[in-house]
Amino acid sequence: MTNPKNGISYADAGVDIDAGNALVERIKPAAKRTARPGVMSGLGGFGALFDLKAAGYHDPVLVAATDGVGTKLRIAIDTGNVDGVGIDLVAMCVNDLVCQGAEPLFFLDYFATGKLETEQAARIIEGIAEGCVRSGAALIGGETAEMPGMYPAGDFDLAGFAVGAMERGAALPDGVAEGDVLLGLASDGVHSNGYSLVRKLVEISGLGWDADCPWADGTLGASLLTPTRLYVKSALAAIRSGGVHALAHITGGGLTENLPRVLPEGLGADIDLGAWPLSGVFGWLKQTGDMAESELLKTFNCGIGMIVCVDAARADALAELFEEQGETVHRLGHVSKGAGVRYSGALA
Repeated sequence: MTNPKNGISYADAGVDIDAGNALVERIKPAAKRTARPGVMSGLGGFGALFDLKAAGYHDPVLVAATDGVGTKLRIAIDTGNVDGVGIDLVAMCVNDLVCQGAEPLFFLDYFATGKLETEQAARIIEGIAEGCVRSGAALIGGETAEMPGMYPAGDFDLAGFAVGAMERGAALPDGVAEGDVLLGLASDGVHSNGYSLVRKLVEISGLGWDADCPWADGTLGASLLTPTRLYVKSALAAIRSGGVHALAHITGGGLTENLPRVLPEGLGADIDLGAWPLSGVFGWLKQTGDMAESELLKTFNCGIGMIVCVDAARADALAELFEEQGETVHRLGHVSKGAGVRYSGALA
């Protein structure tokens, strides 16, 4: 009688299918929290189903967006503080969707790592679910990829995919005109852009992630990991109230590059840099790198995470609505003739 061979398994190659299954079970309650009208099926199938009619749409146009978190992940990995990057991932996608006038409906994530650590992965995906709850989107699927040899130990990468909808004819930008008022909604810090430069400036400063933060309580690493602010619910409320002509999510390229994306040909913007205070993190970054103001404005959000272009007659009412929705609002300037963004005053 011969003994059976002890053949090699997938686990011997570094992929643990059981760990992946355990993760799916662990995150099901988090995904369930995000359920909303329209969801027909969720985690576990080969695809996820969504019913637009059940979500209340009659003649819908779909809008899609995809994004990642960038090298902010390096800080999360190095500090072990991974709980907020899932919120970042959702925010980077759904804040873009709402700029088109769309309501985010559902979200899918892609999580890739060399060796799946169930606890770390669960914390990340629970953060994604929290971002979905805050923006009204359902987490209906995703992919967890364990790829030995592709990532160093402990490293991971994230990508997100959001789909939204609006009724036909409701797309933004629409109706932007000379004299429209520009309302700036305050950011919650650096958000998720410019982190390669942030990390370089931290290196120049000589500080470690566990050092006391120079501009706030807590550690430097924790402060720099403050999640991206979600503007979806307040923006949708403003759009539905009337008078919103455009929204610009201030991501890579800063105010200088993002605002012109929603302005018609021949129109630009006049912005007073003294209209809002430069929050501590940006002052520290500017000082640490001896950065020119122009470089700061085209790299970071500088304290303004979303700009809303509104009818001048509705500006005061919309500013009040945003404040009621929990936003901090600054009246930045107005739309004017001539392409580009023209700044007056100085950041302070």
